[in-house]
Amino acid sequence: MPTAESGAGLRRLVEQRRLNAALGWTFVSVLCLIGVAAALNGHPLWSGFTLALVVLAVLPAVASRQLDAMLPWEVLALASVPSLGRLLVAGQTVGGVTLTGRITTYVAVAAAALILAVELDVFTPVRMSDSFAVLFVTIATVAAAGLWAEARWLSDIFLGTSLMLDGRPEHVIETALMWDFVAATVAGVLAGILFELYFRRYANTTPRYPVTSDGKRREGES
Repeated sequence: MPTAESGAGLRRLVEQRRLNAALGWTFVSVLCLIGVAAALNGHPLWSGFTLALVVLAVLPAVASRQLDAMLPWEVLALASVPSLGRLLVAGQTVGGVTLTGRITTYVAVAAAALILAVELDVFTPVRMSDSFAVLFVTIATVAAAGLWAEARWLSDIFLGTSLMLDGRPEHVIETALMWDFVAATVAGVLAGILFELYFRRYANTTPRYPVTSDGKRREGES
């Protein structure tokens, strides 16, 4: 028989889920605006990357047909900050030095890997050990960085851009690319540690979107 205590607990549960969903969709909207702004400013690749983050973010809601099946708002906030920073920083000049946004780029790439890891941990039956969780996010970040490098190279060849093939000697471009992968690896390790220490140990995600042991949402908790 329902009690006042159980009713209050259910209300807190619903409120947590609604708040998380509201904040999550807010940051998804921010990412959409960043993607549109990047396209209008002549950065089609960055626009595509940002919109890819949006697709990853809304996958749980689309798959479950539940608007409150949303990622932790914190991870979407982390994804929004470097995306916005990359849009604002790239091309700006400080003290005669033109900023490229390279740091924010690989922080954003790490954020994409973090989104994927959180989705697997929260919305599927997949459960990773502590060390494997960090390794997974790191490898996913490096893999995403590789795809980003391929996208820039293909853009230079077929769209006539100069994102990678910008007139520098080939060995200079290769060295810069290797340093990019080093930066992506460092960003991935940090993202993996953040995933393990915060999203798996500290953040109380279960009340936000309850799931059963087989990874499905509990019935009757809409």
